Amino acid sequence: MLDFPNAKINIGLLVTEKRPDGFHNLESCFYPVQWCDALEILPADELAFTMSGLPVPGNPDSNLCLKAYKLLQQDFQLPPVHMHLHKVIPMGAGLGGGSADAAFALKQLNSLFELNVSADQLEDYARQLGSDCAFFVRNKSVIAVEKGDVFKPVELDLSGYTCVVVYPGIHITTAEAYGNIVPKKPSCGIEMYLKQEVQVWKDVLKNDFEEALLPKYPELAAIKEQLYSAGADYASMTGSGSAVYGLFKEAPADLLFSSHYLLWKGLL
Repeated sequence: MLDFPNAKINIGLLVTEKRPDGFHNLESCFYPVQWCDALEILPADELAFTMSGLPVPGNPDSNLCLKAYKLLQQDFQLPPVHMHLHKVIPMGAGLGGGSADAAFALKQLNSLFELNVSADQLEDYARQLGSDCAFFVRNKSVIAVEKGDVFKPVELDLSGYTCVVVYPGIHITTAEAYGNIVPKKPSCGIEMYLKQEVQVWKDVLKNDFEEALLPKYPELAAIKEQLYSAGADYASMTGSGSAVYGLFKEAPADLLFSSHYLLWKGLL
């Protein structure tokens, strides 16, 4: 069985408070984009996991796809499989690629072995693997709150917009991203801003991480400005970075970036 785990972008990201467990509560709109990895799971004589594409740091035995298999195996008698992940979505970019891989692994195993696990139950499994994993179970735009794993439905249709995502290869750790964040309760929730025209978002819809990270990494600010100069209705860093995206009513024709950047462009 072959599937294509996709990335997501954050449209607005507010860090609202520090939690007693050390995590932060946030509010953000998660929106799927079709920058995709490829994940194939086949029955096998013994459990195996292989990778290709972009190099993934760390021990392959700790990959979230394998963790997804072992998590389901605690409750179901899963036979061994061979999982192959071809990595295309860059890591540490704020695009949720690893979380998508894990969620899609859960969904594939559920389908392959006819486990009849409901979407709600799959989300519960996914929450055990990572804060935003559960989003990719249903894979539809939502307002994410708490740790980014509790969802409210939102009516947001950006179909027809071209999204350009630029990843400059700057690695920003979670600790660094949160290091200069001062949580604050918003005066107005993100959902209210999403009801306005996309062109208005530039002035009202913020990613709280940008305030500290854009001055520290001028390259990110330059990418954002270049997207606006090319005609983007809205541009923002996604997640805690370092990917930056722009939303265009008309696909930009002459948008050139450094050759070492990774770039994705497609219709939403």
